[in-house]
Amino acid sequence: MDSTSRVGASNPNNNGGGGGGGGGEGPSSATASGRITESEGGSAAPAAPPSRYESQKRRDWNTFLQYLRNHKPPLTLARCSGAHVIEFLKYLDQFGKTKVHVTGCPYFGHPNPPAPCACPLKQAWGSLDALIGRLRAAYEENGGKPESNPFGAKAVRIYLREVRESQAKARGIPYEKKKRKRPSSSSVTAGSSASRGGVIAVEGGGSGGGDGGGNAGDSSGGGAAIGPLPTATNPTE
Repeated sequence: MDSTSRVGASNPNNNGGGGGGGGGEGPSSATASGRITESEGGSAAPAAPPSRYESQKRRDWNTFLQYLRNHKPPLTLARCSGAHVIEFLKYLDQFGKTKVHVTGCPYFGHPNPPAPCACPLKQAWGSLDALIGRLRAAYEENGGKPESNPFGAKAVRIYLREVRESQAKARGIPYEKKKRKRPSSSSVTAGSSASRGGVIAVEGGGSGGGDGGGNAGDSSGGGAAIGPLPTATNPTE
């Protein structure tokens, strides 16, 4: 056997040569590509768990893909348009938990009705707004182009605005966007001198799903109460 055929052969009696091996804490082995692989004694650092937002975004994305598969006729993501997104949002109303009074209800416009009524439960506007924000981000993270993103379509924005206005009237709870407080020039000057070249934090950072309107009974910021989709359904209304 020549010398080249013995390169890389293991020697059970070799403890790492005279290079100061001797340590019994699981020696590493070098591969031909130069990468080091840990042995039994080593321990890899555990991967950080995904944030609550990332987990919710993944669940929402999987739910929407399942909705497309159950759609009759089935839809592909490439053929999905803003109209299909609106159809999906209307479909989710059956899982809603927010009482939205109809025009003929005696409690129409009352934020705290004194008695129950037969008005339907729907998804709150804040939940739908946050959901669209997550799905819009997930679409582009999964290879979609921003210019063809159906969740950012003008029709979807108009629909969400109409839902916000109608629910505000029906529930007697106005949705007002919180205005960002503009820092005074003195505070900015003081902050910049104190930071000495550091980064100044700006308040009012927004989330990807828009604001929830501060609405009681609204699950904004979290996921819309979707639940598992049925295996076969016709989601069109």
